[in-house]
Order: sequence, then structure tokens, then C-alpha cells
Amino acid sequence: MPKHRLSQHTKIFIGLAAGVALGLVCNAFFSDYPELDWLLRNVIAPFGQIFLRIIFMAVIPLIFSALALGVAELGDVRQLGRIGAKTLAITLLLTGVSVFIGMTLVNTVRPGEGLSDTERQSLMSTISTSTVQTAVQRAGEAKSIVQTLLDIIPKNPLADAVGAFDETYRGGGILALMFFSLFVGLALTLARSERTVVFEQWLQGLYDVVMKIIGVAMKLAPYGVAALVFTVTARLGMDVVVLLGKFVLVVIGGLLIQFFITYSLVLRLAVGVSPWKFFARLEEVIITAFSTSSSNVTLPTALRVTEEKLHVPSRISRFVLTLGSTANQNGTALYEGVVVLFLAQFFGVNLTLAQQATVVLAAVLAGIGTAGVPGGSLPVIVLVLQSVGVPGEAIGVIFGVDRILDMSRTVLNVTGDITAAMWVAKSEGVELKLE
Repeated sequence: MPKHRLSQHTKIFIGLAAGVALGLVCNAFFSDYPELDWLLRNVIAPFGQIFLRIIFMAVIPLIFSALALGVAELGDVRQLGRIGAKTLAITLLLTGVSVFIGMTLVNTVRPGEGLSDTERQSLMSTISTSTVQTAVQRAGEAKSIVQTLLDIIPKNPLADAVGAFDETYRGGGILALMFFSLFVGLALTLARSERTVVFEQWLQGLYDVVMKIIGVAMKLAPYGVAALVFTVTARLGMDVVVLLGKFVLVVIGGLLIQFFITYSLVLRLAVGVSPWKFFARLEEVIITAFSTSSSNVTLPTALRVTEEKLHVPSRISRFVLTLGSTANQNGTALYEGVVVLFLAQFFGVNLTLAQQATVVLAAVLAGIGTAGVPGGSLPVIVLVLQSVGVPGEAIGVIFGVDRILDMSRTVLNVTGDITAAMWVAKSEGVELKLE
């Protein structure tokens, strides 16, 4: 009798559950033991980082090859423009709806106004952390809008590729790499010849090799996920979540509304597929996104699942999902809007309708440009806070729960990318059936 083998996503889920359970137990009973801190710093956290780094090292060649191939496979400049316009339209629509949901909830529940003096004092004591100071410093070094737009066009694509995940890098980073990749794909489309066919085959070979590397890395996923989640829960526990309960519930509530209502409406009405069958096939993607907190790390899994289980053509999935890993951050946009209004309420800053409209616009734009890596939204939130008269250091109040909520909003980001890809494919005449 052949042994029943667990699927990969089941193993990842078991690792996730084990990491959460063990982390909460260690936080409850051993949080005061220096041995736990040593174990986290020197064994558990590094092991989780090994898993992430193996995938991160493949992300840059994956983005370059997937995006260039996606554009080249479209085969028509007019088709590229049409699909690009549709991708931008669905991105702006989904992001705008998510921000509206978040802002409505935070204005209705007003989570920043119900805290006791003891709770406020406890939260204020967290503000002077080095991570918060780093976020404030990075926000203070922010470039102008004009310079940011110029930096998307790279002077040196290799430099942008090297600096894509460097927090101190001042160039265009991953957006500039995407711009270069788009132009390579466009040039392949316009300069069809025997020699360019060889280069296109090389790109396909690079893509296949990178996906194989990531496939090997995913063998470590159940253990890497367990280590990552154990590190977070063992350090934070549930105390800070309870303290910021209303804020956490507003964020999670907004994410769930966008996930189950907005996406379901798009899938049912505009794509014509069952939302429940769609979500069921995304189980592996959802678990990977939640445990890694990174749209970029989840990109390989999202590409594979979208093509194999949802039957979206590679020419569309590679284009839409690769762009979306940075440009379609629904959950991040919602979170940024909620955080700014929550902290304004916390510090007694009454925002006018005009200021709230500014927050909405900033959150939508930031959701399109925020890096798809853990904690990528913090400097952007600091900038928006400062623009409405709330001290940037205030972000320290919510920093204790940021990683947990980062994990949750990454799920929304990635699911939004795949929803957009489904809609674009349907609008291009692709028959999508999820039987």
C-alpha cells in the first residue's frame, strides 16, 4: 500500500500552526528567560531568514525574466497597451475601494479614542525603539514626487537590481527594474528576428531555472514558516494585541471585507467564477503570503498556482502578477489609511475632511509604490503622519502589532493581484472555468 503523502500547502499550514502554538507557549511561560532570547536571536530567527533569503535571491531574476517574457508573449504593442491600461484600472479600483473601507471603519469605530490613561502610557513607552527611529529617518530622507517618478526610469538597471532590497538605496529599486524589464520585453516584440528568438529562449530558460531554485527552497517552507512565526509570537505574545484590540479588529475587519466581499463581487460579477472555488485553490498562496509577509517572496507560488490551478495564460499572469507584487498593494493601502487616522485620534488631532481626503490619496498612491517586503510601508506611514500634523515617532504606538498585521495584509495584496489577473484574462476573452 502506498503511503499517503501530505501536500506541500498542508505541511506549510502545519508548520504555521506549530510555530504560533509554540511561540505563544514560550511567551507565556519563558518570556523572562534569557535563554529564550538567545535561542530566538541565534537559532530560530536565522533559520527562518535562510528560507527567506534563498527565495529573495531568486526574486530579481524572476521579475526580470517573467515581466520581459510576459510582454514579449503578448506579441502586439497595442495588446500590451490595452492589458497595461486594464491592469492599472483594476489596480486603482481595488485599491480605492480598500482604502474607502478602512477609512469608513476607523471613522465609525474610532479605535484611538477608547484607551485608558494606563493603556496610553504603556503604548507611549514603546515609541523610542530603534526600528521606529530608522523608519522616521528614512521618511525624512524621502525624495520629491518628481524625483521619485524620474528614478523609475533607471540610469543603471544593474544598480537598481542590486539595491532593490537595500533599505538605504536611494534609486528606483525594484520599480526601476520592472521598467527596464518592460522595455526589454517591448523591444523583443518590436525586433523579432532569429537572434532575438535565441534571447527569448534564454529568458525562458532563466525563468525555468529560477522557478526550479524556488521549488527547492519551498521544500524548506514548512520549517522556515514555523521558525518565522515562532519568532514573532514568542517575542510579542498576545498582550500587545489585546492592548490595541480595537485597532487590530478594525484593520482585520477591513481586510476581511475587501477579501470576502469586494473580491467575491469582482470574481462573481466580472469574471463569472465561483469565489469559493477561487479561494480554495489559493490555499498554498495564502499560507505562504501570511507566513512570509512578502508579496515578492510569494510571487513564484502565486505565478505557479495562477497558471496551473486557475488556468490564466502565462502571458497575462507573468505581466499582471509581477507588476502587482509591487504595484497592487490593496491591503497595505487600507492599513496605511487606518493607521494614520487611528494615531490622529490617539493624539487628539482632529482631521478635517480635506485632510482625510489627503490621507486617502496618499494611501492609494503609497499602496501602488510600497515595496513588497516585510515592513515596507512604515516609512510611507511616517510621511503621511507628518503631513497631517501627527509626529512621525507616533508610529511606535502600533509597531508591536505591525508584523502580525503585515502578515494579514500581505494575503490581501497577493489575492488582489490574482483577482486582477483573472479579470484581465476574462476581459481578453480567456475562458476561465474552475470545475
